[in-house]
Amino acid sequence: MGAPQARWSALLEMLTRDGRLEVEAAAEVLRVSAATIRRDLDELARQQMVTRTHGGAVINAIAYDLPLRYKAARNAPEKERIADAAAGLVKAGAVVGLNGGTTTTAVARALATRPELGTEGAGPTLTVVTNALNIANELVVRRHVKLVVTGGVARPASYELTGPLATEVLAQITLDHVFIGVDAIDVRHGATAQDEGEASINRALALRAGQVVVVADSSKLGRRAFARICPVDDVHVLVTDKAAGPELTEPFAAAGVEILRA
Repeated sequence: MGAPQARWSALLEMLTRDGRLEVEAAAEVLRVSAATIRRDLDELARQQMVTRTHGGAVINAIAYDLPLRYKAARNAPEKERIADAAAGLVKAGAVVGLNGGTTTTAVARALATRPELGTEGAGPTLTVVTNALNIANELVVRRHVKLVVTGGVARPASYELTGPLATEVLAQITLDHVFIGVDAIDVRHGATAQDEGEASINRALALRAGQVVVVADSSKLGRRAFARICPVDDVHVLVTDKAAGPELTEPFAAAGVEILRA
């Protein structure tokens, strides 16, 4: 694997998945020398992405804060299928809320390219409200989308705007649907996020929506994270992948959540 950026992304994916890696094993997987891997890990440590150990590296305390470009490749086909299924819930003229994250970014793309939501006229056929700068950047060029971006303080790692300036805007509007990406969701603790600031703005989005849709691949189900977004009673639909077996989805169905497998 030649390009340094490609190796860094691959190493970060391995670290995010396993929590740690050894130089020799990583060199074998990526088919480069151990010296190259050591230099790569030294550079990632300089960027405060990882913590170097004797013989390798561990993910540091901001593992969940890896920038989206390093997370996007994880479960990518599943996320695209989830996004297509989620976008299918939306009709022309709807007002849709989206929080930040790789799965909701995929939902935004699916919404933007869905033929029945397009328009040949001058006016927008879809309104999107988001606190995610990367989603806003992608949708602003879509003429059929009326884009509303919350205020707030930007979190560089997730591109989300958080804080009182963000939540105050949401108090003035209503949404038909909100698509919430989560770090974890289970029946007891509900939908959760690692960062309490993101959880707060995500909660505000959920409170303003007629339909709350959680989009989460099977790796997020039956788990919990630090800060609650909303209880499972507030979730109307869970869109997940086909790898989510009955043991993962049945507790949600029993709680009254509609399950869509993509």
